[in-house]
Amino acid sequence: MAVRAVRLHSLSSAAVCAAIAGVGWISPAPAAAEPVLAWTTVVNNSFVAPDPTKPDSTKVFNSYSPASVNDEGLVVFRGRTQGGTEGGTDGSTGSEGGGRISGVFQRDMKTLGPVQAIATQGSAVPQPNNLAATFNEFPSFARIDSGSNLIATRGQSGPVLEYQTGIDPVTGEPVTTRVGTSGIYATPGGTLTTGASLLGAVPGYSQFQIPPAAASGVEGLRFDQFPGAPAAFDGKYIAFKANYTDAATVGQTAVFYRDITSAGGLEQAVAIAWRGMALPNDPSKFFGSTSPPSAAKGKVVFTGLDNEDAPTAGGIYSAKVGQAGLTTLVSIGEAVPAGATSGNGNTLTSLGEGLSFDGRYVSFWGAWGTETRKITLTCPVDGNTAVKAACMAQSDKDANGSPTGQTTKEVPLHQGIFQKDTLTGKLQLVAQTGTAYEDFLFWNFSGNAGQGGPADTEEEEGPRWRSTAFIAADGTKVAFKATQPATLDIPSIFGIYLDMSDLLDPFALLTSAMSGGVLDSMAQDMKIVALSIERDSFRNGWLAVSASMANAEAGWAGVYLTQIPEPSSVALVLLALGVLVVSKSRRTRLNGEFSL
Repeated sequence: MAVRAVRLHSLSSAAVCAAIAGVGWISPAPAAAEPVLAWTTVVNNSFVAPDPTKPDSTKVFNSYSPASVNDEGLVVFRGRTQGGTEGGTDGSTGSEGGGRISGVFQRDMKTLGPVQAIATQGSAVPQPNNLAATFNEFPSFARIDSGSNLIATRGQSGPVLEYQTGIDPVTGEPVTTRVGTSGIYATPGGTLTTGASLLGAVPGYSQFQIPPAAASGVEGLRFDQFPGAPAAFDGKYIAFKANYTDAATVGQTAVFYRDITSAGGLEQAVAIAWRGMALPNDPSKFFGSTSPPSAAKGKVVFTGLDNEDAPTAGGIYSAKVGQAGLTTLVSIGEAVPAGATSGNGNTLTSLGEGLSFDGRYVSFWGAWGTETRKITLTCPVDGNTAVKAACMAQSDKDANGSPTGQTTKEVPLHQGIFQKDTLTGKLQLVAQTGTAYEDFLFWNFSGNAGQGGPADTEEEEGPRWRSTAFIAADGTKVAFKATQPATLDIPSIFGIYLDMSDLLDPFALLTSAMSGGVLDSMAQDMKIVALSIERDSFRNGWLAVSASMANAEAGWAGVYLTQIPEPSSVALVLLALGVLVVSKSRRTRLNGEFSL
């Protein structure tokens, strides 16, 4: 099957009516000369990275995280240049002497303004900070509120606060402690502010303590770390996952939200769900793991399971700001919609962590049945030395007991991209593995391998293979990343696919079979080799994609933005397919019943 670059063209009103009214195959109308869908460069390898700590630097970007975008086209991303080393344990940036620039940046694409730095390696950590501590890393992608310019990001630094803990009985000198090397930082009113930190045990900073509800009523406990990417929502809130140690010195994990502007910024976080709390849809079992949340319009959603590696209970849950209790949106063991390929069981057995949520619709990855297939993962050849060594050590062994650098894993055979309407209760299957798609999971080896200093990864937990599904939704429009099965003529390809709700089955927006010139004129002679989106990449028609392109001689990368037409303009999408078909295969589940 040939794959070509997608182009959307205008269509006459008569043709629009014919396309929408028709059922079955329809001949495409003649295309207009100019494409409607076009990609605009947010940033690429030709852009100089701005850094207030190095105003004379001429270094250009060379790598980018998945990007987030708000309703007004403000794009936020983590970007880096070449050069330098990772941050050190003493708070040094590792970028002195002309080294790399690394930080969180934004660009207003409505005005096509300049790329602006929000925080960079070497820039000052906001208060509390009596040690002039500076950032040395930003371990996860940054996120932006859909309805405002509020941005949330994680940051690692040297200790930010020194305080007195006692008096030396021999010398009579004050005994001091330095604390606070990790936090969540946000931009209410455009000013970088500390939203969460490791200062909860410091007198006078109770706004950063673990809520007693999640600590068996004990006050004055601090967080240990904030895995994953925090969410920003409703102009003044952050929602996040945190790990901590309780009063019995037992490691815990939980999901929280915090108002970072009210009461002079002194509001405490609110605990939503924590390890050991009973599952609302199965009170005989308890939360064993929680995922980094998403949030919008006064609601926070997250995935919680009894056992992360082999769940038997759990689901996707919603909490309302200012109200106690959880609402179960999707459950492990829930029947998948009709139309899902039958396997050994038709109930959900796994749920993904990365939820795309707009206040009403939750889009997510899920698997059902018990059938699996084998995949082989190969250790990275680039990146952190300690992480690469850990991957080799964990890899499969050959006949002589030596590591092969490859790991074999079993993954679910039956996977799908789903969307839940939290207003009507409808669960819809957007796409599934089978003839069209082979897999929705993508793997990377990451974690803290004891390399010293802050781990330059998404998680500060131990090194291992982690899988992620990439999904971003805008209302009922859903973009997702997938691989297609290989054929005799064409090897397996991956791409970003777009579903336009009930009117049309998903189609390819970008794939690894396309020329990089589809995205960037600087990559005309290159192929697309990497694509990424994240849960906040698709808002109000704006879709942001991070991509890398390469040929045998060179590489190129950037962040790109387009505007997707509304489903009511379905003719534009139908024309892009070359052949037009109105989908009749959708099945939805509403209040326990199946319907077309």
